[in-house]
Amino acid sequence: MNLNLFALFAICTYLGSSGYLIKDFYYQQKQQVMVIYLAWLAVTVHFSYIGSVFLQTNHFNFSFFSTASLISALVSLLLLLANLTKPVEKLGIIIFPLAAIMLGLEIIFPDKYRSLQDYNWQMSIHIFSSIIAFSLLNIAALQALFLAVQEKQLRRHPPKKFILNLPALQTMESLLFQMITVGLLFLSVSLMTGILFIDDLFTQHLVHKTILSIIAWLIFSALLIGRWCYGWRGQTAVKFTISGFILLLLAYFGSKLVLEIILNRV
Repeated sequence: MNLNLFALFAICTYLGSSGYLIKDFYYQQKQQVMVIYLAWLAVTVHFSYIGSVFLQTNHFNFSFFSTASLISALVSLLLLLANLTKPVEKLGIIIFPLAAIMLGLEIIFPDKYRSLQDYNWQMSIHIFSSIIAFSLLNIAALQALFLAVQEKQLRRHPPKKFILNLPALQTMESLLFQMITVGLLFLSVSLMTGILFIDDLFTQHLVHKTILSIIAWLIFSALLIGRWCYGWRGQTAVKFTISGFILLLLAYFGSKLVLEIILNRV
């Protein structure tokens, strides 16, 4: 089977789910069942594509676009799992098109393979915990953006129609801190394994990644401590979350973008 056709089918279902979400969001056309079915189909096919590539090559490809595609699939899956208990499918308006774009870039710009077999088991734990942490905190950052807009609009009388389609403010905030808590746990594992098992940070161009990740860890930790001890919420939570995620974005993809795409190094 042509794997590119497999990927194109996933892209179409992602975009179809996004289209239904936009209609639901702006025109209050309740099509949640179709949205969820298409989204689950898209994620399933996306992971099937990733699995098929793995079976063909006998390893995962951790190059720039392939890693971005894997993370987007994982973010989409985590969103759908969260939606089982909280009505947060509206975040798919941003997440699903991004997953389609990342998958499209992966098949348009095939990168040189970087195999997980190149690393020992300690580094494999580091890589996977990093990917999961980034995925969870990615959703948290999007949640924070929606929370900021929602809180601002609710102060207006009356608020705009699309704000009324979002889940309750308390639900949005609860999911935000849940994602940050679990994401911080995986980020802690990533940092610990990286510090313990990476031999030469300078040779592997990982100094800035480590420093930025540690600063991000401190920001998210401070936010959770502030939440538990001082009841931080609202705009304070939004600012901390966005700041921490931007640092992680620079840490995780900054060096890969420069080394693999701009400088064409592996």
